[in-house]
Amino acid sequence: MTNQDNQKRKLVILVKHLHNLAFAYLAGFILYQIALNKIKNSTPQVSDEEEGEDGDDDNEEENAQTIQIARDTLLSNIVKSKKCRDIIRMDPRAFFILCRKLEVQGGLRATRQLNVQEQVARFLYILGHNTKHRVMSFFFHRGRSTISRDFHRVINALIELEATHLKQPDGSTTPSEITNSSRFFPYFKDCVGAIDGTHFRIKVNSKEAPKYRGRKEIPTMNVLAACTPNLKFTYVLVGWAGTASDSKIMKNALRRRDPLIIPEGKYYLVDAGFMLKSGLITPYRGERYHLKEFSRRNPPRTPRELFNLRHSSLRNMIEQAFGVLKKRFPIIASGTEPHYDKDTQKLIILACCILHNFLLDVDPDYEILAQVDRDLANRRRPTVEPSNDPQEDENDHRLGEIIRDRIANEMWNDYSLSLDF
Repeated sequence: MTNQDNQKRKLVILVKHLHNLAFAYLAGFILYQIALNKIKNSTPQVSDEEEGEDGDDDNEEENAQTIQIARDTLLSNIVKSKKCRDIIRMDPRAFFILCRKLEVQGGLRATRQLNVQEQVARFLYILGHNTKHRVMSFFFHRGRSTISRDFHRVINALIELEATHLKQPDGSTTPSEITNSSRFFPYFKDCVGAIDGTHFRIKVNSKEAPKYRGRKEIPTMNVLAACTPNLKFTYVLVGWAGTASDSKIMKNALRRRDPLIIPEGKYYLVDAGFMLKSGLITPYRGERYHLKEFSRRNPPRTPRELFNLRHSSLRNMIEQAFGVLKKRFPIIASGTEPHYDKDTQKLIILACCILHNFLLDVDPDYEILAQVDRDLANRRRPTVEPSNDPQEDENDHRLGEIIRDRIANEMWNDYSLSLDF
């Protein structure tokens, strides 16, 4: 595919995304206006300032009961619509399961004038479309301070689900995605997942900006995450500045009070930006690595090349997980500066990871998974700067080399018989 074809494809995807976003806005507005007009035509009008709150939002005096029925009608139409997944990023069944979890486990509560479903639906719409609070204020006829307060209520309830939805593996079993593949098993039988860092835009003041301005020349946060082959995140560390290297963040992750735990005798796959050790297996340097570098006419020629090829293929799980996360929740993937401050953006990223895991269980979107796979296959791979940090434990580094060499030699011996890479 030429660069021109690739640019055209990206443009088509962008236009489709904008079309879906415009449809969601228009649908919400039309449904709201239809419901409001029907109710106004059949209900006596009583002047009353909405809920006696948010006086700074200049809300017109309207009948509170009329407005509430209109809101309920809008919410009902959203969750029952065939476009539900486009609007709130999940189907109705998943939505109601999530609402119940947030009530029971997260402590989210309805108020006298606001039920849990509306709070959650508004929150999901904001995540799924990167919508400003003033837009939500218009759609749901709520004051901006109400929208903001409820947004934080829901996000805090979601963070309460972290312990049950972001679980680190204990290493007691080998993931089925490995055992069911002759390319990966038994060679990677001790692999529990993959780890990498990814950058998210962040809003900081001019004084802090240089600290967060890394390779992308814009302020970003470098988030370290681990995932299993089923694309579920098992550890997420948010907060590090975009200038911090993956290797530096990894050191912190292994030492902090809430550490990344690598089960004894197990390891994660990582790229060359990390340090090789018994629990973190990197590819061989100076050898071909990515799938595009291999073909039937140009197959692996050495144990190291074969190891790198399969390492890259299996480690791709973390790229897929990041891809699905960002495609499902544009609020963290936008190229523009976020609407929220740094601390809130950290919570948003963590909340999106929790929702990502929840949805993989109850509402996996296979269309998004397919889109991400296509994007990864066509994208230009960024150059990974090898870690030059000094080894803190030479014995552990040597053990990592032994593990890697053993895997490479075992798979090469079998490959020589089948020539199936």
